[in-house]
Amino acid sequence: MADPRDGADDADNKDKAEGAEPDPFWWRDEAPRRALPVEGGIQISRVRGSVARTWWSRRFIGVLEELGVGGRLSRGRTYARAGQIVSLQVGAGGASAEVQGSRPRPYRARIGVPTFGKAEWSAVVEALAGEASYAAALLAGELPHAVEEVFAGVGLSLFPASARDIVMDCDCPDHAVPCKHLAAVFYVLAEQFDADPFRVLALRGRDRDALLEELRERRAAAAREDGSARPGGAAPLGDLLDRFYAAGERATRLAGPRTPPDALLDQLPDFTITVRGEQVKELLRPAYRAMDGRD
Repeated sequence: MADPRDGADDADNKDKAEGAEPDPFWWRDEAPRRALPVEGGIQISRVRGSVARTWWSRRFIGVLEELGVGGRLSRGRTYARAGQIVSLQVGAGGASAEVQGSRPRPYRARIGVPTFGKAEWSAVVEALAGEASYAAALLAGELPHAVEEVFAGVGLSLFPASARDIVMDCDCPDHAVPCKHLAAVFYVLAEQFDADPFRVLALRGRDRDALLEELRERRAAAAREDGSARPGGAAPLGDLLDRFYAAGERATRLAGPRTPPDALLDQLPDFTITVRGEQVKELLRPAYRAMDGRD
């Protein structure tokens, strides 16, 4: 995995002359070098404390800790806060990034998770659409707290369920997994999940627009079926939005007799001052009636 170091040829010639095998892990004995600064790199905004703020982001970090990865994540926190990530792409199946280390060329880091197929996603969406609160949360840009149970109910796991459910690779010379470059990517992912929970779902193969569109279609279809089953065939809510808040005939009957628009003036005492011999409230009465459209 390691690139040849400067001056390594002399050391290799010396080893050969003495009959010794060259050390393939020469970089372990080298003093750590400061990472090269990156202008405009991707970084996390929180300079101290926990990076994850939402429950789904904390769950993502918690799963990594359960898999034995979390204990090494702190190696990349400084990289993530310093903006050492040059580029980051998140999509179906994982994330790939270029992370600037101490060498001129950025390291390539990749995190992979299995995606779900069409039939699996269809089962998930059907379960989500069956509960109004789940659909409402997703349409509001949040993950419902029971979303993991929804996935588990159809035999799937939203977050990695085992070490075999996540692949990590970096072309740096560090033997640790995750290395600090991969760890930095995890931190940035966690903060991006805070801002957009649909990135969590995108890792499993379903982007925001496709998921919401399918949810709306399933909900609309369910509403039509419910309407046709009721006497009179109630119309879907989507067809009533233009008059949803308008009071109907029944509401008018329940409201009782209409209050005159100038009734408030009748509750006022007479003013001690008159205008051309007229009470002020009588002068205001035509204006009150005009606002009601009666005069």
